[in-house]
Amino acid sequence: MARKIHPKDTTRNMAYELWMKAPNPMVTFFKTLDVTNIVKVSKKKNMKFNMLLDYCIGNAAVSVKEFYILPVGDKLMQYDTIAVNTIVKNKNDEVSSCDIMQTDDLTVFNQEYLEYTTQVAKTCQDRDLSEDSMVIGTSAIVDTEIDGAVGMNSGIFNNLFIIWGKYRKKLFRYELPISFQFHRAQMDGAHAGRFLANLQKEINELK
Repeated sequence: MARKIHPKDTTRNMAYELWMKAPNPMVTFFKTLDVTNIVKVSKKKNMKFNMLLDYCIGNAAVSVKEFYILPVGDKLMQYDTIAVNTIVKNKNDEVSSCDIMQTDDLTVFNQEYLEYTTQVAKTCQDRDLSEDSMVIGTSAIVDTEIDGAVGMNSGIFNNLFIIWGKYRKKLFRYELPISFQFHRAQMDGAHAGRFLANLQKEINELK
């Protein structure tokens, strides 16, 4: 469920005043994650790497309260739930968008990921949960190693957005550079840093 809230009733009031009308309100952080454990779990359980990373992203976000608010147009919206978006190659060799509801149950998340990405690929119809959930956007360029990417900075699309490419083998470890984009009215660098630390912890503790 989403509802409009007054910025003065939140800790983001000053940031809202400063950044809502800024021509470039988005900030992008770059970080290299150690994804060795995801690679191991992926092979052991025969689960998709990107599904496991999406699962960890959702789990890392839930304890950061700033993830539950989002600037939409000139409004500040409050959400009760979080979803993670993934980009799907559809039957027409184009891309479609698929939102998966966050849950800490990996079995459920995996089942829904496989069901809905397959459905979206076949129908070419996006699955959009943004009316009721704060959606974390993701994009994986799995055939190419990249150091990071910057999305739109216009403030038109304000959702948090994470981009990554192909992971890299470093001796006996696997590394993955990611970029994390966020709106300054939604969170500050400290909140983004806490999320990225949470994400590495979720990856390390994945079973």
